Amino acid sequence: MKDIEIIWKRMNRNPGNVRFREICKICEYYFGPPRIKKGSHRVYKMPWPGDPRVNIQNFKGMAKIYQVKQVLKAIEKMENRNDSEE
Repeated sequence: MKDIEIIWKRMNRNPGNVRFREICKICEYYFGPPRIKKGSHRVYKMPWPGDPRVNIQNFKGMAKIYQVKQVLKAIEKMENRNDSEE
């Protein structure tokens, strides 16, 4: 869990400097294993209705900035949903 927290904080501080393997670790922690795992792409299903997904891509060992931001937004949405259910 400590690794996840460290990576998540670094993603928030600097979304342009996130390694692909780190974002995969974050996505698997929050969303489970990828639905699709082909080559440089990973597709993670979100836990809410409507079949939404986040697609991340390996770009020279790094995650793309806009995809990091999508993952952060999805995590925020998940946490807000969990807070409202309690």
